[in-house]
Amino acid sequence: MVARLALALAPLLVAGCNLVTLDEYPCPDGGTTLTYENFGAGFMTDFCNRCHSAPDGQRNGAPDDFVFATHADVIAHADRIFARAADTNNSMPTGPDTIPSQLRVDLANWLACGAP
Repeated sequence: MVARLALALAPLLVAGCNLVTLDEYPCPDGGTTLTYENFGAGFMTDFCNRCHSAPDGQRNGAPDDFVFATHADVIAHADRIFARAADTNNSMPTGPDTIPSQLRVDLANWLACGAP
């Protein structure tokens, strides 16, 4: 119950912060060499899918409608992924796993360039 309440309130708390949004973050000049195959799939596996692609009852509070198992899933939720894990946005993942800051920048650049 407490976990569900925290998830419900999280967007309200985040809204008051000075987070960078995907719309505000430009694709780098010259684009990116990062692709779903050489970056995105591995990033999601390493940092997101333990919860966001887990079966019901094993999602550690991840909402059922936020699944990142495929490239299409990531594209559909790019704004949310950016807001929670890219650049200086660091509210995900929760727990002991931390994403190195350079990988957060890489995620931001990849998403800003359309997550090819």
